[in-house]
Amino acid sequence: MILIAGGARSGKSTFALKLAQENYKNRAFIATATPIDNEMKSRITAHKKKRIGKYKTIEEEIDLAKAFKNLPPAIEVAVVDCLTIWLGNLFYHSGDDEVAVKERVDKFIKYLLKVKCDIIFVTNEVGCGIVPNNDLARTFRDMSGYMNRVVAEKADVVYLCSCGIPVKIKG
Repeated sequence: MILIAGGARSGKSTFALKLAQENYKNRAFIATATPIDNEMKSRITAHKKKRIGKYKTIEEEIDLAKAFKNLPPAIEVAVVDCLTIWLGNLFYHSGDDEVAVKERVDKFIKYLLKVKCDIIFVTNEVGCGIVPNNDLARTFRDMSGYMNRVVAEKADVVYLCSCGIPVKIKG
């Protein structure tokens, strides 16, 4: 399991795809984003173009375990892009219930032991900026930090991307 963290537009997704393409023949891409507006639709379209013919794409905004269960047996690696978007989806669909979100995150972390293929997770590092000025944003930041920490503990390798440069920080 590989975790790639970093700020917005830091090169995380590009690096994840590069690792998958250089090291695996049978690849899947698990997309967590929801096209909620035109800007997000454009981002999703651009990301899809990079993967045409190279990945089996599964779009799943909530149930990542289900996405893994539905992977064909020949898949060697799944790139999950991105955990932070997934976390935001969990908050949205739970009515911002922090306890319910943590339970879903913990349940998924336990499920990872059952996954048969290698995994490359992409996630945002949101804890390095200013302290948000409202409760929900602080709760999201804190839960993101928690989620990234527990995934990093399970990961064999962790990278931090900054300015398009991936730096290995574990493994």
